[in-house]
Amino acid sequence: MGGWRNWYQELVNSKPLFLTIYTTVIVGIVVSSFYVFSAVYSSSSPSTDSTNWLSSPPSLSYSSNINQAPNFSQRTMAMGTMQPPASLPQSTGIKPIWEVPKTKKMPPLKTFQLTKQLVEQRVKDNVIIMTFGNYAFTDFILTWVKHLTDLGLSNLLVGAMDTKLVKALYWKGVPVFDMGSHLSTVDVGWGSPTFHKMGREKAILIDSVLPFGYELLMCDTDMVWLKNPLPYLARYPDADILTSSDQVVPTVVDDRLDIWQQVGAAYNVGIFHWRPTESAKKLAKEWKEMLLSDDKIWDQNGFNDLIRRQLGPSVDGDSGLAYAYDGNLKLGVLPASIFCSGHTYFVQAMYQQLRLEPYAVHTTFQYAGTEGKRHRLREAMFFYDPPEYYDASEPPYLNHVLQAFLDFELLDVPHWFGGFLSFKPSIPKSLLLDGEHNVESHFSLINYQIKQIRTALAIASLLNRTLVMPPLWCRLDRLWFPHPGVLVGSLTRQPFICPLDHVFEVNIMLKELAPEEFGPGIRIREYSFFDNPSMPQQVKDSWLEVQLCQEGTGDCHASSNTTQPGVLRFPKHSSEETTREQQFKRRVKQYVGIWCCVDNHTPGHIYYDMYWDEKPDWKPLPPQTPEDDHPPW
Repeated sequence: MGGWRNWYQELVNSKPLFLTIYTTVIVGIVVSSFYVFSAVYSSSSPSTDSTNWLSSPPSLSYSSNINQAPNFSQRTMAMGTMQPPASLPQSTGIKPIWEVPKTKKMPPLKTFQLTKQLVEQRVKDNVIIMTFGNYAFTDFILTWVKHLTDLGLSNLLVGAMDTKLVKALYWKGVPVFDMGSHLSTVDVGWGSPTFHKMGREKAILIDSVLPFGYELLMCDTDMVWLKNPLPYLARYPDADILTSSDQVVPTVVDDRLDIWQQVGAAYNVGIFHWRPTESAKKLAKEWKEMLLSDDKIWDQNGFNDLIRRQLGPSVDGDSGLAYAYDGNLKLGVLPASIFCSGHTYFVQAMYQQLRLEPYAVHTTFQYAGTEGKRHRLREAMFFYDPPEYYDASEPPYLNHVLQAFLDFELLDVPHWFGGFLSFKPSIPKSLLLDGEHNVESHFSLINYQIKQIRTALAIASLLNRTLVMPPLWCRLDRLWFPHPGVLVGSLTRQPFICPLDHVFEVNIMLKELAPEEFGPGIRIREYSFFDNPSMPQQVKDSWLEVQLCQEGTGDCHASSNTTQPGVLRFPKHSSEETTREQQFKRRVKQYVGIWCCVDNHTPGHIYYDMYWDEKPDWKPLPPQTPEDDHPPW
């Protein structure tokens, strides 16, 4: 085995990268025959449309996923194809959610106006659950709705900020109302004027709904519900507002409210529950007026400024509630361990370490914009994608789907299995565990993985296959400010499986780049892709044997077409890599981001470099001058 490891070391050090790919295949055949899963989506496969795949909600179950990592046995939501419940609690005469309208003509927009009567139709136990967004977030909204209906909850409404979303949700059987915002249908960046407008709309919406007399559980679209929260909220009937927070240090170790005196982080307005009390309505009105008077105020900052105008004393000694705002409003802070932020769930797995069941996950504390949020939910298997997401035969892919495992732990050579391209990197124990957890050891670990991922990206590019990214191990957390590696007092373990957006610019990886400059695009999938119950069994059940052949002879060519049943012939060498190497380099150099941040230096971030190994003097240092502060490309 040591000989093979020496071979691999020579392989990853050789250049150019594309020339090493074929050597990898040659040695793999010498050691052992290996196989390729091949899945062909035939016309006989059950047809599904964009509505059907959502209207068959899966069962909910929590179980430890021990294959992820020794220290992070993340609980996952099974997503099978069970039929929906026979019925969900509905008001008389109201169609069940996901029931597609039988009419061919959509009612006029005025019928979708927000009224007390419309809300009353959906209310149950005097509670309405709401989110809102524009058409760009349709898939997030459908995921949000489906998680709730999977939990047996139907007392929900979605506010549409553009008419395109009104129509889309109506034809999918999702209860929707028109907010009349006429917002753009495209994605909005964090902090942009449109982003702030969405925040103002939230305050306007809450101020409009509370006078109806119903309790309002208000949610952002970039969160999902994993457990019915209504019984938990009902445990605190005296609370005017129960809010989530950005707290990253636990203040309790059970499911009680966080200790408000110890919550130093901001209250997060992505998940909060309002009761229609006079104090709550007064706050909603003042919050709305504040935001409308100054479009530069971020809605969350404004909420925190108002709620903290007066904070304390405790309402009593047991409930965990505190007086806030005007001295009369009763506030409770939802425990961050189970009403999770992007940090307490994806980085710390706080709920797991405290042996608790999470109620919600909000994709905060993340990078790479909306694409980063979507990818995190996919990694956790919480995002609902249509069937075609699992179908690699979609154009421009060939019918046969190729998945390669570079399993260095078992063989130190690649073997292939079909559908998509995937591999299991073997990381030396010394890189994971030895020595201190510091900037140097973190970058040594990450750089080792970057080289393997770079090779896999090259293979995926040559074979026109979708790369299933591996789990990514980190020794240090990533934040926006200087820190000692992990946040003091948090439950972050070192090392840990970190979200892909901690290192890679997921938004760039998914962005359409000009092929004449950057070569063909390389599609990616999340590391949990093949563990997802939505993955069709056909992809896993068929195998192809890979055979090496001499280029120029017979049917030997650089392709994943099969020339005989169950066999894939692949050339030992190819001239194709010489024309694509530079384009590939230009593409993947942009795929990596930054780590942040060291202390006592401005700027404090350090750029990852996809080709760090080609620079003999490369060290993990922040830019030394303003002129040096740019990506390494």
